[in-house]
Amino acid sequence: MQVGIGMPNTLPGTSGDLLVDWARRADAGPFASLGVLDRIVYQSFEPLVSLSAAAAVTRRIELVTSILISPLRETSTLTKQLASLYALAPGRLTVGAAIGARGEDYERSEFGRGTRGDRLTEQLATIRTLLEEGAINAAGPTPSPRLLVGGGSGPSYARAAQLADGWIHGGSPARVFARDVAEMRAAWADAGRLGRPEIWSMAYFALGDAEHRGREYLLDYYAFTGAFAPRIADGLLTSALDVREYLQAYEDAGCDHLILFPTVPGIEQLELLAEVVGGGRVNGQVATGAGGAQ
Repeated sequence: MQVGIGMPNTLPGTSGDLLVDWARRADAGPFASLGVLDRIVYQSFEPLVSLSAAAAVTRRIELVTSILISPLRETSTLTKQLASLYALAPGRLTVGAAIGARGEDYERSEFGRGTRGDRLTEQLATIRTLLEEGAINAAGPTPSPRLLVGGGSGPSYARAAQLADGWIHGGSPARVFARDVAEMRAAWADAGRLGRPEIWSMAYFALGDAEHRGREYLLDYYAFTGAFAPRIADGLLTSALDVREYLQAYEDAGCDHLILFPTVPGIEQLELLAEVVGGGRVNGQVATGAGGAQ
């Protein structure tokens, strides 16, 4: 299993300088990817702009939207942005897309919430077509970046199976994740796809003495879920042991790539996580003998 780190682009108090420094240090290792989250109505940096800044100061690390609420965006403009980002970071872009769960983001958009599922389905097909045609790309026809679909419902599994390279999970206890993986793989087989889907997921961390601040952020970020927000906050990884056990449980449950997102905007959080992930890992991948885990 590969391990990535999220950027603090949705953390209030994050500066542009911190985002750039974070990306530069993440690229130095031991992480395999650098992820971003997406919100409209929040004190946050736009995800594709954040990844563009990261592309300018990185050379190795995979750049990931985890996830992008793509139905909030006009499709051809979005594809142009993705093609440009792919040109800035050749071969290093993974696009995770989903419908999003917050109504207030759609209230500020010209695209209605009621059609978001259909829009996402259409976008996934259109993005690949436009990239392959090359008319709107920065450098002619461009290989499509890896496409992942987020969400934990039947329609999400079907979209991933029919139109994407895999599925990205929103985070949960490992036993719940394992059940969802089984459903995703069943949808993949039902769609007649060969092989198996790529399986990605995410979690949140706050190391050192940052647990209280991390919980406050999650309670605020997920306040729209009501009584469920404390359960999300309870899943916060707050120690090296928490992180190691979570990584092992997710690898055992079939995860190919796990991104750990900060909940406190400080470069020391990246450094603390690097110390934990760096042990027994090379570029974010678990080292298990000569071949490593796949």
